[in-house]
Amino acid sequence: MNQEKYDQLKLGERGAVISIIAYIILSIIKFLIGTSAGSEALRADGLNNATDIVASIAVLIGLRYSRKPADQDHPYGHWKAESVASLLASFIMMVVGIQVLYNAIQSVFDGKTQAPDLISAWTGIGAAIVMYLVYRYNKKLAQKINSQSLMAAAKDNLSDAWVSIGTVVGILGAQFYLPWLDPLTAVIVGLLICKTAWGIFIEASHYLTDGFDEELIESYEKTVLDLPGVKGVKDIRARNYGNNTVVDVVILVRSTLDIKQAHDISSEVEEELMHKHEVYDVHVHVEPN
Repeated sequence: MNQEKYDQLKLGERGAVISIIAYIILSIIKFLIGTSAGSEALRADGLNNATDIVASIAVLIGLRYSRKPADQDHPYGHWKAESVASLLASFIMMVVGIQVLYNAIQSVFDGKTQAPDLISAWTGIGAAIVMYLVYRYNKKLAQKINSQSLMAAAKDNLSDAWVSIGTVVGILGAQFYLPWLDPLTAVIVGLLICKTAWGIFIEASHYLTDGFDEELIESYEKTVLDLPGVKGVKDIRARNYGNNTVVDVVILVRSTLDIKQAHDISSEVEEELMHKHEVYDVHVHVEPN
């Protein structure tokens, strides 16, 4: 079971590496073409991608650190490093979103109306398509391996596709003498990035503070109560370590049972939760009723 989880994290690293490569290539292309075509919007988009490299590296480091086995300082393993990586990614995304909003407001006061070369618009369209494809790949992979940090990276990929689309709208607006389209789309895109970053921050914080879905807790309890020999559930709690769920449950059994019978029931509880709900680890405490 442990090896399978570690292999999943290793697979997740592929998505982070693809994001890093895509961001490096696109940031260079956007900056060079933006400079030669006279498009400040495309150059800014290229710098935005350069900051995204840092977020993707943080996710990659988090995934690799999560694969470290348990040691003396981390008896439960290093799984939560993935949630920390998601938290860092959300901070970087929020900074980028605020920067986009700031630049949009500043461009209103600057009143620049110079139309850049149309090649900058085609570059933005191509970049948006590439980032959308990377988003689809990372989202599918994140769902497959149940990776929180890789899903955060996928959402970052999607927000960057939106930034590129906003850049294209601004460039085309300048071509048709509608300079107000640039700041308007930039504001909308900036708000979308901030909203995505906030959602990732809330989710990562929820995981790191041991928050857990109450409906899942109820489904675990129902599964335990349906098992033969279990007279009741006195207490049940769960928490996440990265993409792993750990459950602590106190069950009630007949007081006339011997130690072996009570142990067999607790073992069945562990196996059922692991098999039916894909729980990573279960701690069962037995009390007489």
